[in-house]
Amino acid sequence: MSTYTPGTHSMAFVTVPDLEVAKKLSHGIVKNKLAACVNIIPGITSVYEWEEKINEDGELLLMIKTATDKVDDLSKFVRENHPYDCAEVISSKIDNGNPPYLKWINDTVCASDKKPKIHS
Repeated sequence: MSTYTPGTHSMAFVTVPDLEVAKKLSHGIVKNKLAACVNIIPGITSVYEWEEKINEDGELLLMIKTATDKVDDLSKFVRENHPYDCAEVISSKIDNGNPPYLKWINDTVCASDKKPKIHS
């Protein structure tokens, strides 16, 4: 039975203005092995302060599953390809999950890298 090292993988979250941007970023992220999977979640409403004004906008949320050591590269990719001046890229480490799914993330994202620790 495999054991998982908590924190080996992360979920990252990115908000986007529309489906076109969501698909463009998602395809680029997966193609560049920055994540194994990106879920595009429609229909969110964001309320935030920007330039001293309270704003409310419809957005989509990208839920990105990746290796924790890829988060910095993922953030850089998003900053370079996102239309917002200040793109949201936040992450949280995965403590536990379905072992075959976590292995799939690892195998997909780290195919040519040194693999994060997954013990047998």
